[in-house]
Amino acid sequence: MEAGLVQILEGALLAAGEPLSVQRMALLFDENVRPSKDDIRAAIKLVEERCEDRGYELVQVASGYRFQVRQDLAAWVGRLWQERPARYSRALMETLSLIAYRQPMTRGEIEEIRGVAVSTNIIKTLLEREWVRVVGHRDVPGRPAMYATTRQFLDYFNLKSLDQLPPLAEIKELDNLSGELALEVPKQASYADAAPDGDGDGEGEASQSGKETEDTETPDDEQSAV
Repeated sequence: MEAGLVQILEGALLAAGEPLSVQRMALLFDENVRPSKDDIRAAIKLVEERCEDRGYELVQVASGYRFQVRQDLAAWVGRLWQERPARYSRALMETLSLIAYRQPMTRGEIEEIRGVAVSTNIIKTLLEREWVRVVGHRDVPGRPAMYATTRQFLDYFNLKSLDQLPPLAEIKELDNLSGELALEVPKQASYADAAPDGDGDGEGEASQSGKETEDTETPDDEQSAV
């Protein structure tokens, strides 16, 4: 059954199109023949070993296991798609980084640290891409929303948990952080992330703030989806 189990899990991982947890893999089998979680983990280890000399690898992220192309092959494999990869502004990266390292955070707290008003587009984009979510409201006047990162954020950046984020002490420049998180950063950082303008949640709108606001102009090459 061991060889069969390995093949079944390989097929499921290829077909799933999303990470599979050990529990989800177990549910592929009828209850009377269901392998134990230890058996599944042992089979996953064999699947991982089979990938050692291949152009793809088995990676564990927050939601489970998935196959993906090895990162050192991205320059070639990326040519299969004509559209340019999504690029993220420095403003979006700073906002996402602050939420990741100091969560939960309100928009006002982010603005206080950055010294500029956070564009509505940035918060909207992070919410739409499900990299952050509202986890509650601060018990202060106005009850501003508190933001935290999501499992999708961890999956996108190949992280199993927030513990895998590079220590802040090792990050001297924002560009170093972008490398750690595999983000592509445009050289000009005076614009917000691509997203149609929309209403905010009423918390810390740029038009209501005395802080310097960021330019929301969006270059064409930022309009591709992740």
